[in-house]
Amino acid sequence: MNPWTIALSAALLGVWGAAAQAQPKAFPQQPIKLVVGYSPGGSVDIVARQYGHKLSELLGQSVIVENKAGASGTLAANAVKNATPNGYTLYFVASPTISITPAVTSTSFDPVADFSPIGSVVKYTNVLLVGAQSPFKSLQELVAFGKAQPGQLTYASAGNGSSNHLSGVLLAKYAGITMTHVPFKGNAPAMAELMANRVSMLFDLNTTAVTQVQSGSVRALALTSPLRNPQLPLAPTMVESGYPDFNFEGWIGLLAPARTAPEVVEALAQVNQKILADARFVADMERSGYAIDPVSTTDLKKRIASDYHFFKQLAPDVQASE
Repeated sequence: MNPWTIALSAALLGVWGAAAQAQPKAFPQQPIKLVVGYSPGGSVDIVARQYGHKLSELLGQSVIVENKAGASGTLAANAVKNATPNGYTLYFVASPTISITPAVTSTSFDPVADFSPIGSVVKYTNVLLVGAQSPFKSLQELVAFGKAQPGQLTYASAGNGSSNHLSGVLLAKYAGITMTHVPFKGNAPAMAELMANRVSMLFDLNTTAVTQVQSGSVRALALTSPLRNPQLPLAPTMVESGYPDFNFEGWIGLLAPARTAPEVVEALAQVNQKILADARFVADMERSGYAIDPVSTTDLKKRIASDYHFFKQLAPDVQASE
């Protein structure tokens, strides 16, 4: 063979070899970590573990759930914000942490700038509950009492800035009444106080409220969702009850650190949609009281920004109720 031909062939092989080495490896190449801002065994943690199992099946990699509880989920948010943006550390987040907490208090992360949304997973609503022995049989009766006796109505919550705290603030604002906020360290003690008739009401998550209503321990007066819940067929929505602007739903979704490569975000978004179409996963979520929420990457980014703006405007009312 001509020496020049040999040299040219060697050079071309070198170029092709370098090009092949430059091609990015298919994602993922190592285990993925889902960071949860709450303790093991809680509602978000349970969903994360079911989701992680499906994610592992579809990606062929181990998925580890890491619980980083504290500060209303903001410890987990900061951990993901500061993680290497390579798709291997993700935030399995409940919406209050990303859309409410930074709007009503000071945090070290920006909910819009510091994360790359991948997609929503499920959504949930709040249910306005009163104790089984409460004199209020409807929202109208409760509001009438609130107007006649300013400040005498009390509402429990899982803590300042929680979704049930915000729901109480919205009710007071839209109904034009004054209520007293009684924060607790979690939903469980708040529910215990309601059942003991030591607080007037509680906006509880529908995922736990249904069981208590069906047992007769509490009574449901209204839902914060736009549609009725088939598990609580007698409870009207806030809109039906005369408050057209009262529409509050929470969601649980998946975020990556900002600056994560678009192709990695897209790969995870596609897998997320496959999980949300999985019949078994859907059945498990619906059995737990959630609704599948197939919101895209783009739409979730818009939702976070919109929610953050809404609650930022509500911040003075929230701070006044603390």
